[in-house]
Amino acid sequence: MFSSTALLQFEELKELVASYAGSAAGQARVHGLEPHHNREELEDALAEAGETIAYLREVSSAQAAGRGAAIRLRFHQLREIDTAVGTLRVEGAALDGRQILDLFHTVVIAGEYRDILLSVAERYPRLSQHARRLTDLRDLARRYQRAFEPDGSLADDASVALRRIRRDIERQKRSIQESLDRFLRAHRNDGTLQEEFVTIRDDRYVVPIVAGQKGRVDGVIHGSSGTGHTLFVEPLETIALNNQLVGLREDELREIERILAEITDALRNHSEEITEIAETLADLDCIFAKAGFACDYNATIPSFSAGKRKLMLREARHPLLETVLRKQRKPIVPISFELDEEHRCLLISGPNTGGKTVTMKTTGLLALMAHAAIPVPATEAEFPLLDDVLADIGDTQSIEESLSSFSGHLLHVKQMLEHVTPDGLVLLDELGRATDPEEGGALGVAILDEFRKSGAFCLASTHLLPLKLYGARTPGVLNASMGFDEITLQPTYQLRLGAPGKSAGLDIATRLEMPAAVLAHARSVMPRMQADFQQLLTELHAQMEENQRRGQELEEAKESLARREVELEREATRREQQRQREWEKKSESILAAFEARAQSALDQIAQNTEQRKAADQAQRAIARTKREFREEAAEAMTPPPELAPAAAARPQIEEGAKVRLRDIREVATVRRLLKNGMFEVEAGFLKMHVPAED
Repeated sequence: MFSSTALLQFEELKELVASYAGSAAGQARVHGLEPHHNREELEDALAEAGETIAYLREVSSAQAAGRGAAIRLRFHQLREIDTAVGTLRVEGAALDGRQILDLFHTVVIAGEYRDILLSVAERYPRLSQHARRLTDLRDLARRYQRAFEPDGSLADDASVALRRIRRDIERQKRSIQESLDRFLRAHRNDGTLQEEFVTIRDDRYVVPIVAGQKGRVDGVIHGSSGTGHTLFVEPLETIALNNQLVGLREDELREIERILAEITDALRNHSEEITEIAETLADLDCIFAKAGFACDYNATIPSFSAGKRKLMLREARHPLLETVLRKQRKPIVPISFELDEEHRCLLISGPNTGGKTVTMKTTGLLALMAHAAIPVPATEAEFPLLDDVLADIGDTQSIEESLSSFSGHLLHVKQMLEHVTPDGLVLLDELGRATDPEEGGALGVAILDEFRKSGAFCLASTHLLPLKLYGARTPGVLNASMGFDEITLQPTYQLRLGAPGKSAGLDIATRLEMPAAVLAHARSVMPRMQADFQQLLTELHAQMEENQRRGQELEEAKESLARREVELEREATRREQQRQREWEKKSESILAAFEARAQSALDQIAQNTEQRKAADQAQRAIARTKREFREEAAEAMTPPPELAPAAAARPQIEEGAKVRLRDIREVATVRRLLKNGMFEVEAGFLKMHVPAED
């Protein structure tokens, strides 16, 4: 059982993932996900999620749909059938028409999903395994489905008996209506009727009469209006007819119950298959919800360390924070870091509101997600197989238990120390907070060192100098800082490894326009060592930024050179293609000339009356034409000088040789031979890559 799921907002994360499920059962499956440390189950579930992500991306691609193509499964079409499935398990219990229709709807959709997933089984074998659990019961649904109206009521054709009974009911209704019409006509003008219409009370046809005239009508009173001025009377002559109608309706109800019981029994014979269909559809909906979330948040499938343990995140993002920032149309700043067996602790310092807490919450939440087989928002992620995530983040003050912030903090950390294992992940926010900085720093160092010795991976944040120095001096502990722009005096939220960060309290106070006298006083009372340390950090971070800038410039220069090399290769290819086209054109010209001469020889045969003489002339003409064609073809088939072997077409070019460049008309020195026949040459202050022909 992972202990910090509430603190790390794992339930809110599941709510976000569940929003991608289409059915109530699928959403319930997502809410039931919990982190665990069974490697085989986790890796299988994550592989399944990865396959489903690929399926959804194929669905979203521009490929034309056809047989064997991935088709979107619309789980929002599924209906709630848990109650109906439970009824099937109770012998003798019958379903109502609406429940039966919902079951039919479900098994039909299950059959369609089975066909879709089995058609892509070669590409998506894990999804097809789920498809094989979807027993095809569409024939059963088709057999009985036409017995129902869309609202779940039975159609007249559900049985011969039902059709006959309903026909009798309609005849009886007409008889009653005719009887009541006669009654209304008889009393139309005698003041008995309150209104001239027929209505129903207690399933009996009645007419409204004036309360004071009830003595003039023989019949049964079935109620009165709210004012008491109107009585609803069933005339004596229609009582027998109404009784017959009631009897027919009872016959109808018995026949309906018989039919529903028969269909329920037919479904009950397949209750195990229907139960598995319901379970499988819920599982698939959950799997596709995880994949849908992954596609929307560019999440990746995390891995678990197989040999030496590693905790590595690349471009990781907190999904709940990203959701908020999306609504505000703001970008999120991702984090990247790596811990291993030699360096298991990361100590983060830096300005307030700079992102330290978000970094730890991101790490903790993504660890929980990975251990619940949910893809994590990152470009790459690897975790050790954890047995718990222990976190102390936020204010643990409790008025009810008379705990101060510091006491609550220490009590929580004490419990963490009691439960930590070598396979745990520990998150400590503002370690040593809420007390005297010197005592808090000393206590923080001791606590962090105890967690380090436990073998657990640990992330901690601090503003305290003793902890920053501990991080710089202790093997196995890495310092990191949250970026701070010295010009704008604003946090950049970027995690930088290798050096502690400035708390930047005075810088932030300056940005907030704190009075200059207050700021000057604050700087004057700051201990000299701490001031020197802060200045050292400022210079160190400036140097890190300069190194980062130079590295970026170097990468840009490499990319520019690579683009130039590609352009030169394209130009060489273009020239070769041009020479090839010229050679083909010349060959075609020679062939055309040969055909023309051959045709001329044949024409001479046709025109010459002396056959032998004409044949001899034609033979000589054709032989001469063939000889000329062979000579010209041999000349044309000889590759141009640029395409001939290098040894035959041009002298060997060696390193250090002086050459003249075609484009700039200058003498250059060959520095080295590159791949694909390219040379690196230097002409004055210019260095470039050129082909041999240039």
